[in-house]
Amino acid sequence: MADTLRRLTHTSPFSVLQDKLESWHRDYHVQGQLFTILNHTAAEGGHYAGVDTLKTRLLPWLGTCFSMARPVVSDDTSLQLIQDSVEKDRRIRELSASLDSDIQRKDNELCSTRLQLDSMRAELVDTQQELDVTKRESATTLLATEEEILQLKADLRSAHEQVESYQRKMATFIDYERQIRLLKDEVSYLSTDKTVLQERLVRSRSPSPLPRLSRSSSPMRSESPTRAQLTNSSRYARLISRFNDLYAVERLEAQVILRRHIDDVEMVQKVIFIAVVESFKTAKLAYRQFKLRVRKTLSPHFGLEYLENAAVDYIVRNLDLYDIQASINDVINAMNVNPRISFPPEVDFFLISTLIREMCRVAFAMQTLDPPLDFSFASDGELYNDRKYRRSYDSELTAPLVMYHVWPSLLEGDAVVVKGEAVTRRGAVWSRSRSTSPVRSRSLSPTRSLAFLKKRSLSPGRLRASHL
Repeated sequence: MADTLRRLTHTSPFSVLQDKLESWHRDYHVQGQLFTILNHTAAEGGHYAGVDTLKTRLLPWLGTCFSMARPVVSDDTSLQLIQDSVEKDRRIRELSASLDSDIQRKDNELCSTRLQLDSMRAELVDTQQELDVTKRESATTLLATEEEILQLKADLRSAHEQVESYQRKMATFIDYERQIRLLKDEVSYLSTDKTVLQERLVRSRSPSPLPRLSRSSSPMRSESPTRAQLTNSSRYARLISRFNDLYAVERLEAQVILRRHIDDVEMVQKVIFIAVVESFKTAKLAYRQFKLRVRKTLSPHFGLEYLENAAVDYIVRNLDLYDIQASINDVINAMNVNPRISFPPEVDFFLISTLIREMCRVAFAMQTLDPPLDFSFASDGELYNDRKYRRSYDSELTAPLVMYHVWPSLLEGDAVVVKGEAVTRRGAVWSRSRSTSPVRSRSLSPTRSLAFLKKRSLSPGRLRASHL
């Protein structure tokens, strides 16, 4: 193309055209130099080295159209660059299309996520509203429940106060009733004394001797049943029940207390059995002594046929006059010298005083029954009697002899009312109950003896008519 323009410039007929072509040639030459400089700049690098469009597209194209002194890019290189550019454009278009599709997919997923988020927010709002409603209802219910609890507590306190008030009134009423009963008895005795004195006064003033009134004709008592006779069956049932309670409750409590000081279970059970038997014997003796004093006091006012019933009736009415503390001390003293007990001397039998006290009280009351209740005779090594005892859980069922007793059996005459408990084992012999070992004294020290003397309550040693 440069050669063609040069030939045209040398053609003279075309003067105007000549001038224009010369102008165009100069401009083209300047432009060629300019693009040659740009080509060198692009080839050498520098600030514009990173412009891909200038290197791969513009400069190769301009190099083919203008003549340059030393072209850097050849025709083959330009074609290769064009092909590379086309391939890159294709890849760019593919990447752009893929990117557009990914963007569209992400937009769709974003829209779906936003919809789900809006749905979850709506559900969250509904749940929050339901929770608020539940909280308000729960607060109201809790407030009502607390008010009910406070009201119930107030009612319970009021009921306890009423019960205590009723108990105080009942205690006062019982005390009044007892005082009235004592006063009535005293009035009756005083009326009898008055009648006897009046009869003596009339007899002393009468000129002729009057026949002496026998005690059997005394108007003091009629042949109507006494209180002891009327309540015999109810007292019998109550005492049997109380005796069973002693076995089930007080005996176990005493066993727990003794196990704190001695590890031998057999010895603990023996101690409890001996305490129960000694308590019963002591209470029987105290009853006989108490009854003798009552008979002696009532003998001037009753005939012989009524004296026994009157004495028993008085004892039933005044069981609280029984000096139970004296019996407890007697039982403990008897146990201190019992050779069958191997108990640490530093431990006092007063630890089981509760069991001793209750057994003495029950045994004393059992003597007021008609007929009275009693324990059956028990001895270690005796032949086991299934009618009187039941075997303990740790017994040998085929053993014929009793090793030791756990609880006595209760008799009414010869009939067994309540079975006792015994331990049967092979090897038990009769000689165990007749041990020849010396008596191990557990005599109390002066300080402990003084303490026992202080614990003894006053006994009704001498009853007077005014006390009856």
